[in-house]
Amino acid sequence: MSTTIPRYAVFGHPIAHSLSPRLHAVFAAQTGIALEYVAIDATPEAFVDALRDFFAAGGCGANITLPHKAAAFALADGCVATAQRVGVANVLTRLSDGRIEADSNDGAGMLADMCGRCGADPRDRHVLLLGAGGAARAAAFALLDAGVGSLTIANRTTARAQALAGSLAEPGRVGVARWDALEQSRAFDVIVNATSAGVQHAALALPSSLVHAHTIAYDLSYGPAARPFAGWAKRAGCAAASDGLGMLVETAAASFERWHGVRPDIDAALKEISAGNRP
Repeated sequence: MSTTIPRYAVFGHPIAHSLSPRLHAVFAAQTGIALEYVAIDATPEAFVDALRDFFAAGGCGANITLPHKAAAFALADGCVATAQRVGVANVLTRLSDGRIEADSNDGAGMLADMCGRCGADPRDRHVLLLGAGGAARAAAFALLDAGVGSLTIANRTTARAQALAGSLAEPGRVGVARWDALEQSRAFDVIVNATSAGVQHAALALPSSLVHAHTIAYDLSYGPAARPFAGWAKRAGCAAASDGLGMLVETAAASFERWHGVRPDIDAALKEISAGNRP
């Protein structure tokens, strides 16, 4: 008697760099769960049709990465409270009645890694957030919930930074800095890079004046995509710089648990995939 292996995927553009298929294979081996997990490259123009085709063909769940997180949220039939608040989704789940449910676990995964492994507790700290896309939205809400003293958002398109700041509805703690005037900003305790520059192989020129002797830099990207920001952080004199590989494992584990009801061994998985994937 044949059985159908449940199918999952990660959607993004580009997506060849993604470690998500490897991670879910590790989790499957840990837990003895049979599954198929693939990476699907979909341009913004093709994303909606590709995602609908995936679920229509029996897909059970999908992770979503740049630049599709807002589109994924809009496509879902419903969402959990966290996704509703943030307005973007990095996890989609096909429910038993066929509806697609959106979730956002990026913020929780970032904080778990940032505070638990990287020693970058943002409480009462002055934080600079670079970027205003889907990942930046999740990071911004999480950082505010974590109790930052202030959050300054900078994006190449200032209007997008202003829109994100306005949606956070905390004018007492949230401000916007123009990208082309960052050298006039204060030095920050924590700098979080949520831009797509590394993945897109684009330059990310930043002034060293953003850094003081105890500044910690954290990049939501991982592997080669995080190396330019990590290199800048080292040259600028940051006390430490971390990439988002641990965040990836945290969010992947949360997705796996949502889909299969089993929590995988996060630390063992992180150790297994770390070789060659650190900046």
